[in-house]
Amino acid sequence: MVLKNIFRSTVLDLRTWSVFLGARKCNTVSPAFKPSQCRFYANWTLTCIYKSDEILLNQAVRQYARPSRKKQEFPSQLQDLHPSLLKHEYASVPLAQSVDDVVKKLLMLELASHSEKLSLKEEQLIAKVQRGENDRSSTEVKVAILTARIRNFQEHLHKHPKDKANKRWMLMAIDSRKKKLKFLRRTRYDSFKKVCQELGITYTFPPEYYRRVTRRWLAKKAFCNKVFQEVQKQKKEQREKQRSADPKGKEPTSSKEPQGTA
Repeated sequence: MVLKNIFRSTVLDLRTWSVFLGARKCNTVSPAFKPSQCRFYANWTLTCIYKSDEILLNQAVRQYARPSRKKQEFPSQLQDLHPSLLKHEYASVPLAQSVDDVVKKLLMLELASHSEKLSLKEEQLIAKVQRGENDRSSTEVKVAILTARIRNFQEHLHKHPKDKANKRWMLMAIDSRKKKLKFLRRTRYDSFKKVCQELGITYTFPPEYYRRVTRRWLAKKAFCNKVFQEVQKQKKEQREKQRSADPKGKEPTSSKEPQGTA
């Protein structure tokens, strides 16, 4: 380590001495070499900073970093909840309307947590699709609850895209909602249509085959389609030839009637 430091200090001294010698030669021997160029070379060499284990050059910083992308604002499902609304637990209590302003402010959504706002949003979606006032276990209610949770997961993952655990929970909730919508569509189509309209859900049919799309499969599919089109084209030409080969003015032969004896 000591020899390494001595060697580096010697190198630095030699570089400095070579700079001064070059500047002296510029002043005496080579008048064509400008003093400003000597000064620039000396400054560039003397900017070597000797630290404990390394020699660093103070070079110009190059702007290679890409500009940060601005994320698009994701619309939250809780935007339409007014801060003056009461929490879900106190909305049905008549005494909550006549309490002091300070106490009433504590019961409002202005100071509510995110989970309390989400529970109120779930109740609003349930009220749109439930069959009756006491309906809490029907398929429509379960779809409404899953819809509120899925939208909450989407908003969270837009801010934190690397959260793999919540992404997995969101995908599981989406699969569960697809299963319930499929059952509802098969059993009660009117209710299914109402749920999709009230909750703003676009139902997409599942794929016919759950297989991975590969380049070999795509090439084979394109070749099969091309062969099918060629076969259909040949069949069409054969049909046209048969129609043209038939006599156009041909009349059906009349059956000969047996002549009776007089």
